[in-house]
Amino acid sequence: MVTPSKTPITLTIAGSDSGGGAGIQADIKAISATGGYACSAITALTAQNTLGVSGILPISPEFVEQQLDAIFSDLDVKSVKIGMLSDTKIIAMVAKKLQQYQPNHLVIDPVMVATSGDLLLQQDAISTLKDMLLPLADVITPNLPEAAALLGCAVPQTDSEMDALIEDLRQLNTKTVLLKGGHLEQSENSTDLLITADDVFRFSTHRIQTKNTHGTGCTLSAAIASFLAQGYDLVEAVTHAKGYISHAIYHADSLDIGSGHGPVHHFFAGHFDPTA
Repeated sequence: MVTPSKTPITLTIAGSDSGGGAGIQADIKAISATGGYACSAITALTAQNTLGVSGILPISPEFVEQQLDAIFSDLDVKSVKIGMLSDTKIIAMVAKKLQQYQPNHLVIDPVMVATSGDLLLQQDAISTLKDMLLPLADVITPNLPEAAALLGCAVPQTDSEMDALIEDLRQLNTKTVLLKGGHLEQSENSTDLLITADDVFRFSTHRIQTKNTHGTGCTLSAAIASFLAQGYDLVEAVTHAKGYISHAIYHADSLDIGSGHGPVHHFFAGHFDPTA
């Protein structure tokens, strides 16, 4: 029997990043830094660093299910963030478990397209994601290549082309879409669109020039889930999460991690001082 908890618990279901900048590791850092308690179910192991990914080992759907049963049977999970899901079987199993356990909030970061532009999910898995998982979500957080993959269209190259996706994204079988505009690198500002059934909320911040942006999508979606678990409504949660990721990117260059694209600074606000 699950004992109700006053602690805002967020579960992340995603792949592990051995370099610590994205995936499960970024999610746990973001949830912790924003005031929540993080637990996790790992869907894949990756061998990666700031230079790229050299290997992926999927976890069996049966063991992912075992992780989820262990978590939900004991912890009072308020919100769930979903990241990397490797195939149709895992997507279908995760959807079944979410319907079984009915967490209060679900945020899906549809990790579907690699930095190279290659699809990380086969078309049948994308269809399963759209049919079985997206309808359960409070919000999905695609970047522009991921939105294009969901819609089967070209990747927007301008702000106006990004705006042109709004009505098509409303036709997806999901409640709300946070369309991230970070890929429009020629724009002075980075603008995200929170698209509801009858409104669009724009979140625009000055674009920060840094190569250290590894894990931004994971971090933002995890922070949204963390704030939802704390009782904020969706617009408030996105507002707070955008503020958090903007500061984490701004402070990224104060870290010295690897020789490629380093992580954002999840703990820019400080750390425990054992001498205090």
